[in-house]
Amino acid sequence: MTDRREKLPSGWTMTWSRPVGWILDHLVYRTSVTGRDNVPTGGPVIFAGNHISFLDGPVMFGASPRPMHILVKKEMFRGFLGRVLRASGQLPVDRSGDRAALLLSKDVLDAGRCVGILPEGTRGSGQATDINNGVAWLALNSGAPVVPVAILGTRTGSEHLDTVPQPGRRFHVSFGNALTLSRNPGETGRASMDRAGIEIRAALAGHVQDTIQLSGQPLPHADSRTDFTAVAGTPADDH
Repeated sequence: MTDRREKLPSGWTMTWSRPVGWILDHLVYRTSVTGRDNVPTGGPVIFAGNHISFLDGPVMFGASPRPMHILVKKEMFRGFLGRVLRASGQLPVDRSGDRAALLLSKDVLDAGRCVGILPEGTRGSGQATDINNGVAWLALNSGAPVVPVAILGTRTGSEHLDTVPQPGRRFHVSFGNALTLSRNPGETGRASMDRAGIEIRAALAGHVQDTIQLSGQPLPHADSRTDFTAVAGTPADDH
């Protein structure tokens, strides 16, 4: 795991990137957004979305009523794209295990900002049947509520994981009820994270299914690749 701490992104990074996200959602694509009222209007928030396409992060970013800093795999932070990601305040993460990214995310939350994470860790069916414990660690150690986010349409049918959707496609983003988690008295850190992870997974998976039923927009066909890569390791798991 890496321990190098990055600086907290400047608040101005959200100024220019927010309109870009809106353009992606509403001019390049047609995105229906529901559940905005479920997002707390102030204080730190963790947005946890399902993951079916490389567009999920930008689409969630553009649909959210509040700006957020999204955890993005560090391989994307190269060349021109890397400069854009840093300038827009996104957070690099080593998916093989990166507690520094979690500590930086906690700093962001402690500053009253929002963090976006795709806790399934890699693109797949988007059913959220498996998530990493990084989001649970953040929720327990920051006290920030977790808002489950269902993202549909960014990949459909049997499309390849790397498919770029044609402009004009309809997406649907739904923000669910905020979930606040805390440690129970006498509960170990590991037991707390396991319990919190189960609650977050159930909330996200349930919200995805509810959104499918309400929107009529299905998930893509299950991909044959079932490998699971954690987004980040959890520091001080025994706290």
